[in-house]
Amino acid sequence: MAPTELLPHRPPFLFVDEIVDLRPGESARARWYVDPDAAFFEGHFPGNPILPGVIIVEALAQTGALAALADPETEGKLALFAGIDKVRFRRPVRPGDTLDMETALTRRRGPVGEGKGAAVVGDERACEAVVRFALVDVDEATT
Repeated sequence: MAPTELLPHRPPFLFVDEIVDLRPGESARARWYVDPDAAFFEGHFPGNPILPGVIIVEALAQTGALAALADPETEGKLALFAGIDKVRFRRPVRPGDTLDMETALTRRRGPVGEGKGAAVVGDERACEAVVRFALVDVDEATT
């Protein structure tokens, strides 16, 4: 299954290239091949390009959204950010790196849920975060 079958995101704001493992309503593992030509590397930072941390957190959230939106109960829903906690950056992510991500859904109460995510490059942890999301009807998100 392609990430775009579940996620509404499209380039340049799609940060998942491949679904490695998917357990609907539980967890997802995904991979993103960080494009060395991505426009944000021009300014972050010239001569020393580093993937912005907020983009890594977004990639973890998209990975969690795969797990949430693959659940048949969430058909017709959109996952929106509701909060971010306990973010830690452990190593820089560079152009051309492969980011392996895993987000496990840890709580869900009604339309609001939480997931614990981690992103690694090779065998080194790059980032970890707790992401919160709200599941809304697609129609509600467009008004």
